[in-house]
This record gives sequence, structure tokens and C-alpha cells, in this order.
Amino acid sequence: MPELETDVLVAGAGPAGLLLAAELALAGVRTTIVERHESRPPHSRGFNLNARSLDLLARRGLADGLVAEGHQVPHAPVTGLPGPLLLDGAATDHPFSLGIPQARVEEVLEARALDLGVEILRGHELQTFTQSPDTVLVHSGRQIRARFLVGCDGGRSTVRKQAGIGFPGVDARWFALLGDVECELPYGVSAGPDGRTVFVIPRPGYVRIVVREDNPPADKYSPVTLDQLQAQVDSVLGRHVELREPRWLTRFGDAARLASRYREGRVLLAGDAAHIHPPAGAIGLNVALDDAFNLGWKLAATVHGTAPSGLLDTYHDERHAAGERILANTRAQVALEEADATEPWADLMRRVASHPAGNRALAEIITGLDACYAPGGHPWLGRLAPDVPLTVAERPMHLAALLHAGRPVLLDLAGSFSAWSPGIEVVTASSSTSDIEAVLLRPDGHVAWVGTPGSGDTGLAEAVRRWIGDAPVPVPA
Repeated sequence: MPELETDVLVAGAGPAGLLLAAELALAGVRTTIVERHESRPPHSRGFNLNARSLDLLARRGLADGLVAEGHQVPHAPVTGLPGPLLLDGAATDHPFSLGIPQARVEEVLEARALDLGVEILRGHELQTFTQSPDTVLVHSGRQIRARFLVGCDGGRSTVRKQAGIGFPGVDARWFALLGDVECELPYGVSAGPDGRTVFVIPRPGYVRIVVREDNPPADKYSPVTLDQLQAQVDSVLGRHVELREPRWLTRFGDAARLASRYREGRVLLAGDAAHIHPPAGAIGLNVALDDAFNLGWKLAATVHGTAPSGLLDTYHDERHAAGERILANTRAQVALEEADATEPWADLMRRVASHPAGNRALAEIITGLDACYAPGGHPWLGRLAPDVPLTVAERPMHLAALLHAGRPVLLDLAGSFSAWSPGIEVVTASSSTSDIEAVLLRPDGHVAWVGTPGSGDTGLAEAVRRWIGDAPVPVPA
């Protein structure tokens, strides 16, 4: 079989790998995915897209279709608090969590990737690779030569291990069994005579059961059987409740690990390959999408040779810090869930959550809505620009639509700029909801520069050089 050449090889066709490949292809980068499974798994690990993910997907025109299919819940998933974290008033264009199967999200992302020309090689497991100063040579059933390799291959990532990237953190203290089955248990929490519980979550046509495992095996990756799940449920409840028709059985724990670095030469990591954490807050799928959205445009610019020096390294800088926050957030939720109600710090957290401002702040922290990559003097700087209504060429539209092409945009709200470089689209618009005069948007929608009344173009040249490159800066009219 002849050697395959591609610009970027992505290992893993999960949410991170599919979105990353689509982002690269949108920017004109030849992208190939290798995936060890012959087809997408029929089960869904997660059933939640949070507000941050929906905001990001909206910047590519992908959110509305998913929102139309899913079920909206006006709060953020959280563990350990007696009440919900409401999203009303939070810094988001989508003040709700969306109940939708991960399998459906992956289906939508795969269709987009294929439409953009991504090649997906299923049944090809990455086995080994070597990297040189210019390329990465991968063996995965066939030989593939790529300019970059991105490991989106899960918590046991072969890419991470072979790249020699450390994965420090803490081992799991407990494990739980998860089963998608049919049974007659009521939805919610069922407690046994000794206080242990079984969680029953409704799913379309079946239920998801989650129960702590009393005696997990030495090999935590060994297959889970229906008999094991049945025995554990019976033990907790003190009675027999028949479990039938298993669709998916697995176990998970509360281990928390973060890759020591997200880049090693021409090899990068995203999604679970870069971080694992307790399932509190239903954040796993969402943080994987966040990684991919941050990396795609930076890696594309690097492949094309237009990236300013150090741009690709900002992926580690921004997302590793985000990973640290995710691990802290999820571990804190688990600790809160397990804390005695009389613990002073636990009582303090519950009182903070009961205050409207504290509740909203916690919702933004748990969902990543507080992400700010380059904080500065203006509230927008470093944050995802809000999807404000605009008028462009006498037509109404929203800011998110300007980013569908995945290019940087200088949004001119005061008619101040008349020329620009080929790498930056200048959009002249008006808005009744913003008091700024101009804003430079990175391709991921985060704000790189803000022009306020009287500031002119101060700082714009520096922002362009940092995020876009050395192309000429838009000049004032």
C-alpha cells in the first residue's frame, strides 16, 4: 500500500478529533483522521452540550440545528449542590444546557468534516510514529506522512505515551459502574437500607444506571458484565430489580490527570488525551470541543506558514491553564458531594450558590463561560465576543455569522478603517447594543483588541502581529 501524505493527521474520531479536522479543513488544510473502531459507537458517553460549547459552535453555524433537536434546560449540570446553577443572566448567547446524545453530536461533526474534504480511515489504529524536524511518520495499518500529528485518542492515548509527554495527577479513589439498560426502577435516586444509592437517569427507550462499585477489579479497563452490574445494584438496594437488554456497560472513576504539555514538537494533544477528570458537571465532551476550537485555526495558520512566531505555543498556554481549572472544578464538586453537611467550607459553598450573583458566577465557572485568554482593560478583551445584533450593508445579522468562514475579522462600528491586509476581513457595521468603535476577532471568536471612543487604533498593530502575523494593519480612513 503506498504511503499516504497529509498536512495534519488526527488520531481519534471522537468529538475533539472530528471538530479539529473540520476546523483544519475549513482553513484549507489537508486533514486525515485514523480511528481504530470500524464505525461510530452506538452508545453515547455524554448527553449534554453546555452553554459554552453552543456559543462556540454558533461561530461556525453549527448550533441552531443541534438546539432544534435537543432539550433545553435553563441551568448548568453540577454535582454536590442542593439546587441548580441557573444560566439566566450568565455571559452566554445560549442560557441553557442542551440535552442531546453525544452520538448525534459526533454524527453532525463527522458530516461536516466529510463535507469539507476530511479523509476518515476507520479500522486504522495508530501503532507507532517517529517525528523529524519537518514531518511525522505514522504507522497505522499503512504508512502516513504528516506535517503534524494530533492525539485525540482518549485517556489512554498512544500518541501521548509515545511522545513522552507526562500525565501527572491523582489515581481514582473510587469506581462506579454505568449501564444503559431496561428496568423498573424509578427515575432519580433510589436508596438502599444502609444509605447507599443507585442513580437512574432517563434515556430514550431505556435508562442509565450509575452505582458505586464495592470491589473493582485490579484491571479497571476489564469489561463490565450485566451480572456484575446486577449484583452491585441488588447489593445496594437490598433486593432484586431485574436489569435487561444492556446497550452499554462500562466503569469510570474519579482520577484526575493533566498532560504536562500539550505540544511536543510536531505532536499535539486535545480532548481526553490531554486531560481526564471526574464526570462532575458533565464537562468532558464540552472541554474536548473547546480544545479543538482553540487549536484548529492556530495549527492551520502554522501549516500555511502565515502564523506569527509562537502562535501554536499559545494553544498549550491557553488550554493547559483551562485544563487545570477543569480538574480543580470537577474535583471540588466531588469533594462537595462527599462532604459532611456540617463542614464549614461546604456550608459556605452552598450559601454562595444560593445567592443570585454567586449562583451565576459558579455557573460560568463550571461551564467555562468565564474563559478569558488575554485579559485587559476592556471587559470584552480575551473573552468570546457576545453575539450582538448588527446591521451590515443595511441587512440585520448577528456577530457570530461573521465567523462562519473561520477567518479573523476586524469589526468596524465607526467607519474608521478603509484598507486592510488580505488576512483580515474588515466588516463595517452598526450596532445599537455596543459602545465600542472596533474589535479584532480571532477566528475562534475571542477578542484580540478593542477600540473604544477616543482610542483610535492604539494597540491594533501589536494585536495583529501577535495573533494574525506581520501583514499590513488595517489603516484608518
